[in-house]
Amino acid sequence: MNSLLSLIHEPSWQSELRRRVDIAVIEQLTLFLNAELASGKTIYPPQESWFKAINELSLLDIKVVILGQDPYHGAGQAQGLSFSVPQHSKLPPSLRNIFKEQESDLNIINESGDLNCWLQQGVLLLNAVLTVEAGQAGSHANRGWEHITDNLISLINDHRDQVVFLLWGNYADKKRALIDSEKHLILTAAHPSPLSAYRGWFGCQHFSKTNLFLEQNGQEPINWKTASSHQISLL
Repeated sequence: MNSLLSLIHEPSWQSELRRRVDIAVIEQLTLFLNAELASGKTIYPPQESWFKAINELSLLDIKVVILGQDPYHGAGQAQGLSFSVPQHSKLPPSLRNIFKEQESDLNIINESGDLNCWLQQGVLLLNAVLTVEAGQAGSHANRGWEHITDNLISLINDHRDQVVFLLWGNYADKKRALIDSEKHLILTAAHPSPLSAYRGWFGCQHFSKTNLFLEQNGQEPINWKTASSHQISLL
């Protein structure tokens, strides 16, 4: 891998990001990741998915940003999208609580944890750190990924209007400093992790609030159903 930036293929991100990032930080992160791979360590997600979130969604098509911390560190989970796992995979606890809130908020029951269908509608599922060593949560934090993803958030802030930023938990909430609340809607809540969900996650109604804001600003709402879901019948 010559440079991490060579893995970004979506033109709307590539040119703008190259103007903003500190190349020295990128080089150090590239050296670190190359050394990790050369040592035989397993890194999640696979390299081709490190920039999946932005390679498959143009900057100009973003309507919602959901910010996570770092990828799942278990085998077969991380896809390059925050909170998402492959279809038919066991739901991680945080995603299970996200679906519980959607059931309460929207009367839908999602069973598949594959969130690619949200990405296709303009929901950027971005982790602040885009790689992790197998079994070692947070192992690639403070290595330079945050420099890249902070710049991605700033790009959205500067080039888009009326985007909904969903910031869950204290870590994500710190990113509000990068966002102009006069241009965008910022919704905050406790993290959906079982450790914090009962301190303000449940009942936040972020999904219906997001759709209301989008509709009020002339945009299509998000269909929050996943590949395997059903609607609750209301009497």
